[in-house]
Amino acid sequence: MENKTARLTVLVDPIKKKAFEELCAGQDLTPSQVVRQLMREYMTRYGVDYSTKSRIADKEASLPAA
Repeated sequence: MENKTARLTVLVDPIKKKAFEELCAGQDLTPSQVVRQLMREYMTRYGVDYSTKSRIADKEASLPAA
């Protein structure tokens, strides 16, 4: 996990927020955990590198599929 954190404020529809929170809780995850994962996936999708990215994940991604 990252060493430092910064707050990101997002405005969403209250009904969607409640549904999202319930879905996260049902998966034993916090909404913050899910949003961080979505951000990582989005940045990876568009080839954006970021300094906290795991070196192990980089190595695994470069290995051929088994």
